[in-house]
Amino acid sequence: MVRAIILVKSPKKLIAARLRKVTAVKDSFPTSGQFDAVAIIDVNELAEIKDITTQIQRISGVDRTETMVEVQ
Repeated sequence: MVRAIILVKSPKKLIAARLRKVTAVKDSFPTSGQFDAVAIIDVNELAEIKDITTQIQRISGVDRTETMVEVQ
């Protein structure tokens, strides 16, 4: 299992709720600071992270993302 945290920049106030609709997103919540929301994902293979990130980037209102992969 691979866990990643995706930081999302978006002017939309309810972006965290929209992120939760993506299948692999296990949790999502709004944040303050440079990014507006965080999505936590769990996938089986590292290569799947790109697909999930692409899905998130296609959500209306998402300006940009930054992904951090958990290292064990």
